[in-house]
Amino acid sequence: MNSNPTPELDDRFSAPGAGPTPWAITAQALQQAELYWLTTVRANGRPHVTPLIAIADDEAIYFCTGLREQKAHNLKVNDRVAITTGSNSWAAGLDVVVEGTATRLEDHDDLQRLAAAYEAKYGDEWSWEVVDGFFKSGDNEAAVFRIEPSKVLAFAKDPHAQTRYRL
Repeated sequence: MNSNPTPELDDRFSAPGAGPTPWAITAQALQQAELYWLTTVRANGRPHVTPLIAIADDEAIYFCTGLREQKAHNLKVNDRVAITTGSNSWAAGLDVVVEGTATRLEDHDDLQRLAAAYEAKYGDEWSWEVVDGFFKSGDNEAAVFRIEPSKVLAFAKDPHAQTRYRL
C-alpha cells in the first residue's frame, strides 16, 4: 500500500458536506483491528467468507491459514481476495474494504517479522515458530499470505462518507 494514497470522496454515497476520510485514519483502523473478514472465491465461482486475525502495515495485509482450509484451496485457483474490517454500527465507526491479490510469503526473515507482529498484537496464544516457510505451533502449520491492495474503500458513519484511495 502506498503510505499516502490520494483520498477521493464519492458524493453519490456521502452525506452533504462530508469530506473524505484521511488515509492516516483508514490505515490506523486497518492496523488496530482485531478481527477481519476474508473473502476468497471457490473454483466454481461461489464466494467463501471467513473471519480471521491479520497484520496490516503500510505495505500490505497479512494472514495465515492451514493449507487444508477452504481459503487456501481457493487461493490456488484464484488469488483475488477482499478483506474487510470495521464495526457493526450504523452511526459510528469506520468500515474498510481492501481488494487485492494474495500471494504466499515464504521468506524466513519476513515470516520472523510477522510472527513477532502476531504475538505483539494478539498475545502468547498466537506465538509461532518459523520452519521451512511456514508458521508452526505444536502440530499446527500455517502458510502466510500477503494481500497486495489494488483498491481500498473507507465508509465513515458520522457523517456518512465513502472514500476511495488511489494507490
